[in-house]
Amino acid sequence: MTQTRLTFFLRLGSTLVLWALMLSTVFAGYEFGFLALLGIMALRALWEYFQMLESDGIGVFTLTGLVCAAVLLFGGFYIIKSHGPENCYDFELLVLVLFLMTIFGRQMFRGAENDPLRAMGYTVFGLLYIPWLFSFLTKIIYLTPALENGQSTGQYYVLYLVAVTKFSDMGAYVFGSLFGRTPFAPHISPKKTWEGFFGALFSSLLCSYWMFALMPEKLSAFRFSDITILGLVLGFAAVVGDLAESIVKRGAHTKDSSAMLPGIGGTLDLIDSILFTAPILFFYMRFVLGIG
Repeated sequence: MTQTRLTFFLRLGSTLVLWALMLSTVFAGYEFGFLALLGIMALRALWEYFQMLESDGIGVFTLTGLVCAAVLLFGGFYIIKSHGPENCYDFELLVLVLFLMTIFGRQMFRGAENDPLRAMGYTVFGLLYIPWLFSFLTKIIYLTPALENGQSTGQYYVLYLVAVTKFSDMGAYVFGSLFGRTPFAPHISPKKTWEGFFGALFSSLLCSYWMFALMPEKLSAFRFSDITILGLVLGFAAVVGDLAESIVKRGAHTKDSSAMLPGIGGTLDLIDSILFTAPILFFYMRFVLGIG
């Protein structure tokens, strides 16, 4: 078995197992199980981000950032569940303001960081980039109204999102490995090609049609035109999300966020594309479809 094929199956296996675990908690109705898994993944990814920076000699407020992220995720989950996703923005801003006040207070009394402005910038970016963007998965779940029998439909939109996003990732890898000749963004990731990019769009669009055909009644908020638009837009956003993490890793002079997942790297490598596609789907559903 060639190295490329082995890597493909390792990536596919790790992705399927982890996302199946996450989605099973959603479909089983274990809301706190979903919250725990969501929180673990987001906090682990944020910790990997902090570790990449620290290993490159870049100071960050790791413990304070993780505590802030936990408050952002778990407090936001409670507000979204109780009052709806449109009511959590003030809370998220409050958490960020309190974080900045905490960091300034820490510097005034402890002087723990030689370059506090730089450390604050990298830490705040990490909070926005990982736990805040990842929390849009929760917002999507509670955005859609329940059916007359009380059954939630939000989990099906999350399933659609994850499937389309991961098909984009796998399409980019397969088409890029088989046909890749033309560099796409060599200054960011030399292995990314235009062939892989178009393969990502083709795969995400195909998956979008397939998911809609598979459960049209569960995705009733979508029309055929929405499925086409989202298939392309989410596929593009997934590529951008993958490149965004490549920029972070390149800046930290590392290849993977960690070596925890076979064929993938770390948790951040697993969720990087979701960080961009989840907000896109949420805002499309709110402002284009008028849900919520």
